[in-house]
Parts: sequence; structure tokens; C-alpha cells
Amino acid sequence: MITEDQIDRLIPAFYARVRDDEMLGPIFNVAIDDWPLHLEKLQAFWSSVMLTSGRYKGQPMAAHIRHEGAMTRENFIRWLALWKQVTEELLDPAIAANLQEKAGRIAESLQLGVHYHRDSRII
Repeated sequence: MITEDQIDRLIPAFYARVRDDEMLGPIFNVAIDDWPLHLEKLQAFWSSVMLTSGRYKGQPMAAHIRHEGAMTRENFIRWLALWKQVTEELLDPAIAANLQEKAGRIAESLQLGVHYHRDSRII
């Protein structure tokens, strides 16, 4: 099982990689105004997902819909590939695999939500 300390190390390391990525960096660097605050929210999110800590109080779907133009299949694939790389570099294989599986389900849910939002405006 992952620990809070591991989450607190993983999230900044992962988003440092995202920020430097040719594909994702420009999207995230424009979308995020306050990186320390954003990293705290993401640490709380993953704590809630993996440890059921209840620390996260936000609405991830609403946050992603605000940036729906960047919510492409290709960008999700790239995000998941970076997530796989960083989790495998920093964590035991079983923990990394669990995080990858959760991230895949979350990404699918976000993509469906954004797609539904786009379709609902057309009708």
C-alpha cells in the first residue's frame, strides 16, 4: 500500500516531468497559476483515491471541463505514459501498477465526462 510520504514525493516529481514535456507542458503551464497550491490539491486527491483519506474536497470534472479544448485522447495517452514512467521509477512495482490502474480509470471517466459535456451543448 502506498503511503502519504510516497504520494508527497510522487506528485511533485510527476508534475515536474509534465511541466517539461513538449506536449503537456504548454497546456499545464498555462492552465495552472499556482503550482504549489495545485500540487497540494493533487496530493490530497491521490491520498483520497488511494488511502480513502477524504482529504480532497474539489471537483475534478469541473476543473477539466474548463480546459476541454486540451482534453484530447492523445493528451490523455501522453499523461498516462508519463504517469507510468514516473510511478515505475519511484515506487515498488505493485504500488506503481495499482496507481496506473486507478489513473487509467480516472482518465477514462474524465474523457467520458468531457465528451458528454461537449455533446450536451450541441443538443
